[in-house]
Amino acid sequence: MNRFAVALILLVLAACAREEMAVPPAPSLKPQCGVASYYHRSLAGNPTANGETYDPKAMTAAHKRLDFDTIVRVRRRDTGRTVTVRINDRGPFVRGRIIDLSPAAARKLGIFGEDGVAEVCIKRRPSPA
Repeated sequence: MNRFAVALILLVLAACAREEMAVPPAPSLKPQCGVASYYHRSLAGNPTANGETYDPKAMTAAHKRLDFDTIVRVRRRDTGRTVTVRINDRGPFVRGRIIDLSPAAARKLGIFGEDGVAEVCIKRRPSPA
């Protein structure tokens, strides 16, 4: 076989072997329940995972899998208090915890200054169509 034919066969085989990119499923709108904690104020000014500067006064949070800029409602299970936050960071990286809140959001839920943790359920708000 000549070199041209070999090159053509290799090119065709490479094109056939390309891996299809899987589109990840949209995160569920089903509530997720677990423990919430909050960031320490000393992290103010540091960059978050999405590149923003961390502001302890903003209504923001960290979640392991939700897309950045996702809006979620966080409801404290024992009191029913709620807060709405925007995901701008990744975490928490402590077993059993599902969300890390800014101090401002933690204060609204009433967990700031207590144990620093509370049982919550979070629900992603649907994206506008």
